[in-house]
Amino acid sequence: MSINVYGYWRSSATWRVRIALQLKGLDFNIVPVHLVRNEQHGDAHLRRNPLGQVPAVEIDGAVLTQSVAILEYLEEAYPDPALLPKDSLDRAYVRQAVEVINSGIQPLQNLDTLRRLQSEYGVERPEWKPWAAHFIHRGFVALETIVAPYAGIYALNDDLTFVDICLIPQVYNAHRFGVDMTEFPTLDRIATAAARLPAFEKAHPDQQPDAQ
Repeated sequence: MSINVYGYWRSSATWRVRIALQLKGLDFNIVPVHLVRNEQHGDAHLRRNPLGQVPAVEIDGAVLTQSVAILEYLEEAYPDPALLPKDSLDRAYVRQAVEVINSGIQPLQNLDTLRRLQSEYGVERPEWKPWAAHFIHRGFVALETIVAPYAGIYALNDDLTFVDICLIPQVYNAHRFGVDMTEFPTLDRIATAAARLPAFEKAHPDQQPDAQ
């Protein structure tokens, strides 16, 4: 089996996939796609991902895009260890929390959005940070409320799930953009616990071959 992960070292979505692959114990190759240099918009990458985003994951010749869809595929194809609970309601809770991050936070503070603010609306780089911090903070207010009743060591009792996989990169961005994590004690505690695990350490951006 051959797995190639086309992505950027600090991309939240790519990071999620790296964590899942590490937790599943799957070997994979990193193929850097430099977002700042706009390599995601080159012909080669657009053939992999027509939206011009990362990651794209090639598994034995088949190419998948969109990080949550990739997580779902990995869970079905490589179910051990399980990263989704068996109970249907618990699964819905996990997917709900994931979508708060995936749809409600991350797209509003990613590089494409910030660049568009600059090119079309004159929002210069010094103003990117408060913009991103606003949407991360707003999302974390909701996420803290959603996660707190279910949390143990991790976001669903003491079992790792997709929520933890998606939370770690978003907390990293929260720190980058100056969000005060003391306002979100549950999220901060979960992220701290998960970050200590070997799979999460290996998936960290600083450990990637294209890290800068």
